[in-house]
Amino acid sequence: MASSSGSGLTFKLHPLVIVNISDHYTRVKSQAQPPHSSSNGGWSPPPQPPRVFGCVIGIQRGRTVEILNSFELLYDPSTESLDRSFLEKKQELYKKVFPNFYILGWYSTGSDVQESDMHIHKALMDINESPVYVILNPAINHSQKDLPVTIYESELHVIDGIPQLIFVRSSYTIETVEAERISVDHVAHLKPSDGGSAATQLAAHLTGIHSSIKMLNSRIRVLHNYLLTMQRGDIPLEDSLLRQVSSLLRRLPAIESGKFRDDFQMEYNDTLLITYLAMLTNCSSTMNELVDKFNTAYDRHSRRGGRMAFI
Repeated sequence: MASSSGSGLTFKLHPLVIVNISDHYTRVKSQAQPPHSSSNGGWSPPPQPPRVFGCVIGIQRGRTVEILNSFELLYDPSTESLDRSFLEKKQELYKKVFPNFYILGWYSTGSDVQESDMHIHKALMDINESPVYVILNPAINHSQKDLPVTIYESELHVIDGIPQLIFVRSSYTIETVEAERISVDHVAHLKPSDGGSAATQLAAHLTGIHSSIKMLNSRIRVLHNYLLTMQRGDIPLEDSLLRQVSSLLRRLPAIESGKFRDDFQMEYNDTLLITYLAMLTNCSSTMNELVDKFNTAYDRHSRRGGRMAFI
């Protein structure tokens, strides 16, 4: 595998593809067998979920490749190949709905490229001469800021005098349309535990503030325990740390100022006002629907009564 591609293609990846791959992996992982008891009476860890496979489809205009959607494929681990008949059937169905979309390549999950991936890649070359390979790493890494998605191309390199097809990494950008932005924003909303409707942006904002306060509380507890340990003489005094703690404590009277109380009261009232306006809007919409139904029913009753009087 080479470090970077030299084809000069520009890849644009849509969020719908990432959502589809994540949903595919989540469903396979949830359907995995639960942990079973081992021979020594203990519990063995749950089996690793198998990798998921699928095709990515989209449009290529000149040197720009736009990956718009994807669909799942069936994989046979014994032969390390894809179900060809299922692939052709899915391709035919998608061609009827999206006549301008073509199969650009395939996707899978994992932390890195596997040896068997090249066999699948070569098997798809009769559909696309140069398929792309999208791999998503489902492992959670909180320190990683970039998306855990990598796009590979295949290039023919001469290694030890033998031409070989290898994977090369390609850069990409995220491209969205209005419908995708609305869908992704709806999916990103939090869902309450009581099974109600999706939470609003206000609920997501308040949840983030609550998490920040919990984190701050845990940090303060660690600092407090450290100071108590230092006071008991279990650890030596550190003047630099005590100066930082003193600086933090001098900021506490700021929350007792009149400006802080005014700002807090204003934000609190704004939040209540938004809640009240949402309730009034909902009640007005319900009332309008009731009035429309009443007018429709009254109008039908009037027509029926007038017809009977005419007869």
